[in-house]
Amino acid sequence: MNDLLPDQVKNWQAVEKLVRENFSRAGLNEIRTPLLEATDLFSRGIGESTDVVGKEMYTFTDRGDRSCTLRPEGTASVVRALIQHGLLTQGSQRIWYSGPMFRYERPQAGRQRQFHQIGAEFFGLASERDDAEIISIAWDLLKDLGLQGLNLEINTLGTFDDRKRYRDLLISWLEKRFDLLDNDSQNRIHKNPLRILDTKDPNTRKLLEEAPCLNESLSDETKIRFLSLQKILEGLKIPFSLNNQLVRGLDYYCHTAFEIKTEKLGAQATVCGGGRYDGLVQQLGGPSVASVGWAIGMERLMMLLDDRHLPQFDFDVYCVNRGVDAEVEALSLTRELRAANLSVELDSSGASFAKQFKRANRSNARWAVVIGDEEFNSREVRIKRLISNSKDEHNHEIIIKRSEIQKLIDTLRS
Repeated sequence: MNDLLPDQVKNWQAVEKLVRENFSRAGLNEIRTPLLEATDLFSRGIGESTDVVGKEMYTFTDRGDRSCTLRPEGTASVVRALIQHGLLTQGSQRIWYSGPMFRYERPQAGRQRQFHQIGAEFFGLASERDDAEIISIAWDLLKDLGLQGLNLEINTLGTFDDRKRYRDLLISWLEKRFDLLDNDSQNRIHKNPLRILDTKDPNTRKLLEEAPCLNESLSDETKIRFLSLQKILEGLKIPFSLNNQLVRGLDYYCHTAFEIKTEKLGAQATVCGGGRYDGLVQQLGGPSVASVGWAIGMERLMMLLDDRHLPQFDFDVYCVNRGVDAEVEALSLTRELRAANLSVELDSSGASFAKQFKRANRSNARWAVVIGDEEFNSREVRIKRLISNSKDEHNHEIIIKRSEIQKLIDTLRS
């Protein structure tokens, strides 16, 4: 566990400032949870068969004879808080968190026993467009921080039924080669077989080159969803590669899994890791809620960054959008406006324009940007001063050609 001295803290604060501004203009709200939780939360949320729970947690019994644990990661605590305080009954939640986590493991470059994470998570947002948006938020944050040589790797884990088919297929294959596996992998065959795919044992890794591939168990619906995600990322000009070995070993993960990597960290190449975990909220005692998110390790991030001044941003726009093509176009436009230092919240509800405008007025944004099928087909964007921030409640809408992006930006800044 390391101290952060004053000169280091200044650098951390500069990065945290840009992180906060990026999340603010993307419409994410911060949540802060305790460092200490009931051990059962992580046993259920992370899994008793994982190394984190089995070997790495700081766990003790308090004076009330309760088993307590210093949090080893952020997501389980966030989900517990959302369930406990009823936030999941209030519509979709766009959340971010930061702070120290604790794991008893061998310290190395970019990894300590007390480490810090930044995470972003969507709850109640289920589409591949939501996957693409949360990936784009991570990608744009790292680019804004000046990181070079980034590579996004993606994979699909399929539905829960897809994973069950693959799990059964993998177990059958592994059992026939039981004596060739390392001890940890032998212990995981029936507890958590997908974790074997992450093994660091060189002999087992060599053996797994011949193992069944998850792609063989995917339904047509899953394949269509994954292709759609790829097309959206291509439209956003976020380069990516497919990694069929990128998996999440816990049962509540499904569909999209992704990592953003850099070659500059050596063995610890992953800067950001995330995925969709639609089963987690229900597993922790809440309702069935679609969820997707990612986390970035601050120590690893700081190893890559230069000491420099970071830009500032303001909050300005709420994006109202509806329609299959219009929604994808809205995400693309949102990124362009955010890149121009305009803060934009993208409505991902798919609700009627009337409902979206009500949310827009509650958001306190100065402008509403509107894209529907009509605007998409005519290659135009409608903008309107929101009533909550306009002296004239009868002000007219302004229509600007989609190609006139600078005119649009200048108007939104006015």
